[in-house]
Amino acid sequence: MRNSIKLVGDLIVTTDNSGGIGEKAQDIVQVSDQLTAYYAARVTLLEQWAADAKPINILVHNFSGEKSWEKYIQGVRELLAEAGENDFTISGSTETNMELLQSAVAVTMIGKQQIEEVTEGQWFIYGKPLVGEEILQNGEKVASMKKIRQALDEKIVRQIWPVGSKGILHEVRRLMGNEKIQIEETIDLYHSAGPSTAILVKIPFNRVNEAKTLFGDLLQPIKFVND
Repeated sequence: MRNSIKLVGDLIVTTDNSGGIGEKAQDIVQVSDQLTAYYAARVTLLEQWAADAKPINILVHNFSGEKSWEKYIQGVRELLAEAGENDFTISGSTETNMELLQSAVAVTMIGKQQIEEVTEGQWFIYGKPLVGEEILQNGEKVASMKKIRQALDEKIVRQIWPVGSKGILHEVRRLMGNEKIQIEETIDLYHSAGPSTAILVKIPFNRVNEAKTLFGDLLQPIKFVND
């Protein structure tokens, strides 16, 4: 488990936010509000999956004004539909007292944890680390939520770990609990993966070929130094 909070029982809370990205004139990255919410929801859902949980309640925190609300909701629903999640409620709030110069939104999910036995396997990186405008220009290199869900359901992948702004090596070290671990630089270890455009996936040894067929060229093995 990583950027999540476990509540009483089997409830897991995850969240992600986005600022300065959207449709306002002073936004740093100009994209639709729907796409902005889509990627905020993407990170939040991946954190749920990383904690072996499925979302049941979703909260959208909108600081961009009333006109953005429906677009944000559409973006969240689009992501969840793509990911095969359909058993949830969605609500939230909009800041209407103050009009901000830049867009801002947060997506919070409450999910139910479903712990399964950990399986031995090999860790891979799926997807290419991208951030900002790179995502718009290289959308085909973003790890597919649909394929990740399929791999989890079919147990081709048994664990996932999203990569964030500090890059692959940082996340591998967090995952392994070892700040000194080293990886062969056959992949970019330091580039930001923004809204988790790349993720770490643990694949059982006897399912690696199936994983390669499903994920294609975007799947690369993580090669540890001294392995």
